[in-house]
Amino acid sequence: MKYDFTTKVNRKGQGSYKWQDMYKKNPNVSEGVVPLSVADMEFLTQPELKAGLKKTIDEMILGYTGPTSEYKTAVISWMQRRHNFHIEADWIVNTAGVVPAFFTGIREFTNEGDGVIIMSPVYYPFYNAIKLQNRNIVDCPLIEKDGYYTIDYKLFDELARNPKNKILLFCSPHNPVGRVWKKEELEKLSDLIIKNDLLLLSDEIHFDLVMPNYKHTVFQTLSDDLAEKTLTFTAPSKTFNIAGMGLSNAIIKNKELRTRFIAALDTISASPMTALGFKACEIVYNECEQWLEECLKVIDTNQRLLHTWFKANHPAIKAPLIEGTYLQWVDFRALGLDNESLENFMIHEAELFLDEGYIFGKNGSGFERFNLAAPTKILEEALDRLDRALKKLGK
Repeated sequence: MKYDFTTKVNRKGQGSYKWQDMYKKNPNVSEGVVPLSVADMEFLTQPELKAGLKKTIDEMILGYTGPTSEYKTAVISWMQRRHNFHIEADWIVNTAGVVPAFFTGIREFTNEGDGVIIMSPVYYPFYNAIKLQNRNIVDCPLIEKDGYYTIDYKLFDELARNPKNKILLFCSPHNPVGRVWKKEELEKLSDLIIKNDLLLLSDEIHFDLVMPNYKHTVFQTLSDDLAEKTLTFTAPSKTFNIAGMGLSNAIIKNKELRTRFIAALDTISASPMTALGFKACEIVYNECEQWLEECLKVIDTNQRLLHTWFKANHPAIKAPLIEGTYLQWVDFRALGLDNESLENFMIHEAELFLDEGYIFGKNGSGFERFNLAAPTKILEEALDRLDRALKKLGK
């Protein structure tokens, strides 16, 4: 490989959310333990990005900065060549992240008391974006069979027919269950969205992170009718591990929706973005595609390691292979532990710092979400600790 995906970095003292949280939960955690929770990577920063940002800092005054034509060209090119997604420059609306983007979309396009449909278990900020703004969470749970999740179209149609339910907040690829939705699945869902006149907020932040033999379809590309009622939320942050740069790209074709969305951002002074954020996005989209290809191979290696290890050593615990994201959804229900007991077992006995399944909704109870975006050696060390703890537990 051209790039280094093996070096282990100690992020203690760097302000990393997940590292700080690890020490908060277990101040006596053993030396060398790496948390596998929050969805950012434990890989070294791309050398092209480091060199490009250093050059920028040498040459640029870091004042109030907006998007440049070079930045927009990079975004347009990335969407076209990676996703066959043709966009125009004025469709791009910048936010500090995908989470504030869907918060804004819900606030602007619904009223208090309106319903927002989600498909649980799902990324936990979805719940906050709805309930903290006094909207109603309308759950259309995914159907799970032997670790594989599908959409409940019959229930979705029933929920969508209720005129109080105005938005579908959708996750594609799906976090945490790792599904990359098939085109025919999306087409069936699209028909129901259009029939029931819903607005689609499509969180596609993981759209570049797809395993071999799977293909992500940008939802709004299915038809012009769907595109006119869709806000697609993307970012380079998950793909290249630059969430700290605070930049996301909402793609909004419909001019009326786009104008309203921008006005809603203005009401909370949600701009400007950072100068380095725009430049970082431009650099990674133009120069770091080969790094991504190698990164995907490491993630695939890690998911197969995890899947095979549980099958061989603790077959009652299920770790199905993922189709997308770098997050593996592991079923620990066979241990018979309640949420608190399972969390304590992970933190204090196995010294594993994961995202607890229950935070993704009640049907996530008994699951754990593993972050696979780390050197394989780190994952092997985590599994060794888990093996010892499970044997001590008698499982």
